[in-house]
Amino acid sequence: MAISRRWLGKGDRRVLALTVPIILSNATVPLLGAVDTAVVGHLDSPHYIGAVAVGALIFSYVFWSFGFLRMATTGLAAQAAGRRDAQEVRAVFARGAMIAVVGGALVMLLQWPIVELAMRLIAPTPDVEAAARDYFHVRIWASPATLMQYCMLGWLLAMRDSRAVFVFQVVLNALNIVLDILFVQGFGWDVRGVAGATVIADYSGILLGWFLMQPHLKRLGGRWRDVVLFDRARLLRLMQINGDIFIRTLALTSAFALFTTFSARFGEVTLAANAVLQNFLMFASFALDGFAHAAETLVGQAYGAERRKQFLWAVRKTTVWAAISAFVMTLVFALCGIPIINGLTSIADVRDAAYSFLPWAVVLPITGVLGFQFDGVFLGATQTRHWRNMMICSVAVFAVLAWGAVALQSNHALWAAFNVFFLARGLTLVLLFPSIIPRDATGFAKS
Repeated sequence: MAISRRWLGKGDRRVLALTVPIILSNATVPLLGAVDTAVVGHLDSPHYIGAVAVGALIFSYVFWSFGFLRMATTGLAAQAAGRRDAQEVRAVFARGAMIAVVGGALVMLLQWPIVELAMRLIAPTPDVEAAARDYFHVRIWASPATLMQYCMLGWLLAMRDSRAVFVFQVVLNALNIVLDILFVQGFGWDVRGVAGATVIADYSGILLGWFLMQPHLKRLGGRWRDVVLFDRARLLRLMQINGDIFIRTLALTSAFALFTTFSARFGEVTLAANAVLQNFLMFASFALDGFAHAAETLVGQAYGAERRKQFLWAVRKTTVWAAISAFVMTLVFALCGIPIINGLTSIADVRDAAYSFLPWAVVLPITGVLGFQFDGVFLGATQTRHWRNMMICSVAVFAVLAWGAVALQSNHALWAAFNVFFLARGLTLVLLFPSIIPRDATGFAKS
């Protein structure tokens, strides 16, 4: 503690106190993805790895189409907290929860057309498709619970309760990992066991999330019966923000869908190798998301409280620490990449392919850091229109380059295009950042 006070300023300690628990909790998410890969990566065929990758892609596409439930909840609830509007803090969660229940039920009702369309677009090999369908038809039943968790996590982040977020993620992902191992290695349920573990963990998460929200609800005061769900102006604002986030998220998941789809064109071994290497991206993205979440919360509260200097301070501090973490992760990946690959799969052909493409995964934290960080800044300020448009432009650039990679039959070119995509999404947001800085002339105090 004495060392941290000597070398870190008060502002740095404040940012790290908010961010470190989020990073640690987020780290359990890629750990779960790694375990999902590892438990099937030690079965007798690479098609199981491909099936989990394809199944997870479908759900990423579907569920993160509802990513606005997490993102909008954090930005709007943080701004309401900055204004000290307790009833609106409750109302933000209630509106999101209502959308989560309805949206989850709709996803389950539409499961047949979703999986049929996905298989036509991805066009995996027959063995991968059969196993991916097994995974899909089990995991689909977690839909309402998964979407409700987005609302709960977003709300807890807005309350700056990073410890609760840590507990939430660690407990649920630990449960998921234990059930993964039990169902796949113990009961022999292959990919269906991976999906079943997720379903049980997600419904358990609703109970845990509600419990973790209670201290904040008591501190805030107010009553649920007094919440105004259908305030016209606020619903219109929510719809506009959610629409922007939906389109942006659809564009982002489309980039990942293109990456997996084009990986499948290179055969089962390359698809499996790319799936293994995507775990590096998961580790990088969830760590960098810790600083993005911190920026979202701090920027949102500063924006709601109308404090311009606090706004700029939050952007500066969180970005510096995000850059430091990106360089550290790149170094770790460079030193430990091969052992990580070996731990994820024992299939020799998949290992050899992953070794050759490893350098592209190593540099992803560097190329991606600004995109993650300024996502949080724009979300905290709920300035979503430019944020949406820059994502669409970045995905368009990636799509062109990815098509070229397929034409060249080069997986190296596909990975290069993937890195260009992450770099583009960050640089475009940096260029637009001055346009969202609050000005004193708009009524923002000088702090």
